[in-house]
Amino acid sequence: MYQVIAEVLSNKNITLNYFKITLNAPEICQDAQPGQFVHVKVTAGYAPLLRRPFSIHDTRDENLEILYQVVGEGTAFLSQKEKGEKLDLLGPLGQGFESKENFRKVILVAGGIGVAPLYFLAKRLLNHDSKISDQAPLKSCHPKIIVLLGAGIRKQILCAQDFKNLGATVKIATEDGSWGYKGLVSDFLAETLLPYSKPDLVFACGPLPMLKKIAQLSRKYRLSSQVSLEQRMGCGIGACLGCVVTSPEGYLRVCKDGPVFRVNQILWERL
Repeated sequence: MYQVIAEVLSNKNITLNYFKITLNAPEICQDAQPGQFVHVKVTAGYAPLLRRPFSIHDTRDENLEILYQVVGEGTAFLSQKEKGEKLDLLGPLGQGFESKENFRKVILVAGGIGVAPLYFLAKRLLNHDSKISDQAPLKSCHPKIIVLLGAGIRKQILCAQDFKNLGATVKIATEDGSWGYKGLVSDFLAETLLPYSKPDLVFACGPLPMLKKIAQLSRKYRLSSQVSLEQRMGCGIGACLGCVVTSPEGYLRVCKDGPVFRVNQILWERL
């Protein structure tokens, strides 16, 4: 983990209230793994007091990208940052996605802004990351990557072309039917599992109801699935116990033991 003062290189409004900020943070980039996050102090003052956690969306050489949605005071402050300003970051933090085996087919499921950590993951899986090596924790053998993107309306679908540019197969679900499958992306996953052969792995990030449904499907079809939990955090380093979830063995800290968990690590009925 590093604490760095990172310069803002760009901060762009992508669509609606979704933004992408690019920061120069070479120390964090050199160690970052898909699924990890950075804890950002969004102002130089005392308000808001707590840092805000953001998934690492991508790394490009020494530059870090964060994809975020403006939903409250902290992200509103972040959206106002301009090129040349500085931000205090802690990272990379937490446990990321992992696979120590070769695989042929993987499904990535994103609900809304849950797409944020999955692009970095897809890059690694498809060997588009310049840092990937035989020692990297994510290994593949020319896998087929199917990406299911879900949102309420068409304009909330993020990164579809970015995934296609990597060579992934992209499928869309919108609740209003304005693009692709009409309904929830978790229901779309259930239908996708029927015509396709069983995937080696499922990776997901999104709202809690979506992740619960994926946990149910994983039990039903005996899928090896990992999910990234979205949780309010205090310290971000496992000290304050403000982000715990319940597992069969006791409490797990989302910031330290996660945010990525295997679905069988979580007692979903307690969430």
